[in-house]
Amino acid sequence: MDVSVLQAFALTLFAGLSTGVGAGIAVARKRPTEGFLATTLGFSAGVMLYVSFVEILPEAFEKLTESMGERAGSWTAVAAFFAGIAIIAVIDRLVPEPVNPHEPGNLESARRSKMMQMGMLTALAIAIHNFPEGFATFLAGLDDLKVALPVAVAIAIHNIPEGIAVAVPIREATGSKAKGFWWGLISGLAEPLGAVIGYLLLLPLIGPGALGVAFASIAGIMVFISLDELLPTAVATGKHHSAIYGLIAGMAVMAMSLLLFI
Repeated sequence: MDVSVLQAFALTLFAGLSTGVGAGIAVARKRPTEGFLATTLGFSAGVMLYVSFVEILPEAFEKLTESMGERAGSWTAVAAFFAGIAIIAVIDRLVPEPVNPHEPGNLESARRSKMMQMGMLTALAIAIHNFPEGFATFLAGLDDLKVALPVAVAIAIHNIPEGIAVAVPIREATGSKAKGFWWGLISGLAEPLGAVIGYLLLLPLIGPGALGVAFASIAGIMVFISLDELLPTAVATGKHHSAIYGLIAGMAVMAMSLLLFI
């Protein structure tokens, strides 16, 4: 297997298994503070917004204009960006609100729940969201490490609170920290699964133009997650300033990390 393929799989696995970090946090302490959650969610949003607009979307424009010409390529990039937003919005609407870990306030509700069913359904909801993220990370890893590393880091940070959302209700339902941790970790496996399916079924169809469309769609997906899910959930903790400080810190960290590749 080509080294670039193994590298892309490794990045995707890293991003997916970061739910285990969140699960570990959830079972290691009685309860993450509101300030911690707000800062973490805000940081994740800042990372995703910055890398989407500064790195991924310009990369999509470059590939598509080279492949299709400036006018057609630019229109295609914009269309793909909003198509990515539409795709993740539809997925988000298909997940029932009571078990959707991205709906503001529902993370807190899941924490209080003592029902195993809630924990399992939350894990399923997260898997649905993580599947396209895994394919996105894999594609980025195949094409350009400079793009792939920020994408993987952004998604990994984004997955930490998802691990918390799975682990806490299962821990409370079963009384087992180990079960809470392992289910939180397993919920992230949808991302490398998305990479495997993408590699087996879609990779032969991927060329420069298709990569450009994929990158623009990835940018749209990440922007939607940030604005519709991460920031509202962060603000819902009641720690508005912590969320904004986290947002700015996330942008700064991504800016500095991108400069390292120049």
